[in-house]
Amino acid sequence: MTNKVLTLLLVTLQFTYGFQKESLQLDDIFELQYASDPQISPDGRYVVYRKMGHDKMKDRATGSLWIMKSDGSDHHKLTSREKSESIARWSPSGDRIAFVSSAGEGSEVFIYWMKSQQSAKISQLDQGPSSLTWTPDGKHLAFSMFIPSPAPVIAKIPAKPKGAKWAAKPRVTDRLKHESDGRGYMKPGFSHLFIMSAEGGAMRQLTSGDYNHRGQLSFSADAKRLYFSANRNENWEYDFRNSEIYSLNMDNLAVTAITDRQGPDRMPKVSPDCQYIAYLSFEDKVQAHQSMKLQLMKLDGSEKMVLTDELDLDIKNMYWDANAGGLYLSYDENGNGKIGYIDLKKKFRPLASNVGGTTIGRPYASGSMSVSNQGTVVYTHSTPERPSDLAIKRKNNKAPYLITQLNEDLFANRTLGQVEEIWYSSSFDQRPIQGWIVYPPNYDASKKYPFMVENHGGPISNYGDRFSFEMQLYAASGYIVFYPNPRGSTSYGEEFANLLYHNYPGEDYIDVMDGVDACIAKGIAHEDQLFVAGGSAGGIMSAWMIGKNDRFEAAVVVKPVVNWISKTLVADNYYGYANTRFPGQPWENFEAYWNFSPLSLVENIQTPTMVMVGMNDLRTPPSESKQLYHALKLRKVETVLVEIPEASHGIANRPSNLMTKIAHTLAWFNRYTTL
Repeated sequence: MTNKVLTLLLVTLQFTYGFQKESLQLDDIFELQYASDPQISPDGRYVVYRKMGHDKMKDRATGSLWIMKSDGSDHHKLTSREKSESIARWSPSGDRIAFVSSAGEGSEVFIYWMKSQQSAKISQLDQGPSSLTWTPDGKHLAFSMFIPSPAPVIAKIPAKPKGAKWAAKPRVTDRLKHESDGRGYMKPGFSHLFIMSAEGGAMRQLTSGDYNHRGQLSFSADAKRLYFSANRNENWEYDFRNSEIYSLNMDNLAVTAITDRQGPDRMPKVSPDCQYIAYLSFEDKVQAHQSMKLQLMKLDGSEKMVLTDELDLDIKNMYWDANAGGLYLSYDENGNGKIGYIDLKKKFRPLASNVGGTTIGRPYASGSMSVSNQGTVVYTHSTPERPSDLAIKRKNNKAPYLITQLNEDLFANRTLGQVEEIWYSSSFDQRPIQGWIVYPPNYDASKKYPFMVENHGGPISNYGDRFSFEMQLYAASGYIVFYPNPRGSTSYGEEFANLLYHNYPGEDYIDVMDGVDACIAKGIAHEDQLFVAGGSAGGIMSAWMIGKNDRFEAAVVVKPVVNWISKTLVADNYYGYANTRFPGQPWENFEAYWNFSPLSLVENIQTPTMVMVGMNDLRTPPSESKQLYHALKLRKVETVLVEIPEASHGIANRPSNLMTKIAHTLAWFNRYTTL
């Protein structure tokens, strides 16, 4: 056999056996990478961003800073540090990058010099910094940092003898908010603003008092005033939905409120000409959902105006253009992340779409952007086939283009399920309802497949045409997956999202079932092979659906609320439900709270049901899942309880838990499919 023939044979064998694409695998989560928090340099020449991945040995997400030219060339890691890095922010002149990185037991501020390509730690902080912000002259950095306070002491007991092993001291709190899902118990204290030299040295505390100061910071051009959002009202603890924009005099540290209406005022950004402050706000009407509007005011708080009053959009973020003639906006529309531009005369135009891709598990809204002085926009770009890469939209170019392809090596050898958008009418009021269908890889229309409904959480949130590891894994296992955006979902206008006001679950159930019927009529779903799953509010909907009908072969109800009465006063956000979700507190309106609880329907449930919850979940506590499981066991309905150790409400935050969730869901459904 000649060498030429042998080579041809080897190539043929490799093509036949070595390069056949596989479906996505569970442990591919450790191979996935995605871009987040892109920051373009002031001159538009460079982009620094946080490259995210998952550490297989430590079972956690990891992030490090990478830099490239804005044409995608010269792509490399910013530093040689092997620690977590985040919050990269360019100096006004573009000669340095400030960032935060792990150092010892906490996080510190570092500076990277573009000319020397060297970096150094410039801080010695007691706690991790956030909201890192340069002064306009590049000489200082402001940031927010938590300052602990002593816990209340109610009583003292005698000291224990030397060597004695007494029980730990009690934990005492007198705060309205004292725990947070994912964090657990919150140590007492408050976040305050600080400033320090960009060359290092002592820091100066700018704010004081028993108030929290977090979020976007913005300086006046002469750096004599710092603008921030906070709630420094006397009743701030109970007036938790409210915040104001404040002006801080850098000379005497006097703080002045420059907004005063009820509702959130946040993210102040001073215009480049120092004439206006742009900020996001709405007047609180105490509804299930209200859209954030872009507003303007003078630096002293006068001449307030709403810039996006004619747009039914919920604005997420904004950036001034360099000449202060308008702002770049990010928002969601019909399940798709978008970027637009609005000038000071309220003329609006869309610029880019497909913003997102940083929620790897399920296809939620996400993503971020930044803008150079020349109007070049960099943003996280996602499609159903890819998590977030970086895209560039230049001011004079019509089409954005990608400058990274972080997962091409992986996806070159994987076949993904095709994602199709579907619109149908609600039988309740004929509203158009949007959803998406994920087909199994190598889908054959002549074959019959099991059909899975996957309900989103929130419920005030949205699914979209974005990459989802979970949806793709379900499809790779042979399921057609349908994920809808019923009423109550965002990105379809304020009125649509607010239809669940004092009405949840409500007609959103009808919207989901109408979607199932639309897929049956389409010929891709079959009455004898229907399955349903969902987490959080999606778990509520899944439990509600099997309480309302017995059309599903099996259900997986993940981290649900099944009893609004018990949940409301136990969850970490227990104080936030009255009057927005339901009128009054549970003891004031017992009947309404109970009638919207899936547990009220448990006598109807015949569907085999897996109940799943993280054992450290403070948002929908494990007691909620146990109520459903115990009720089903007492009724002798086929059921199983899956409790995931060390998992909070975000079960999928650790890669192994994401795999556990998907694997158990599929194993349960596979018991009941006949295909």
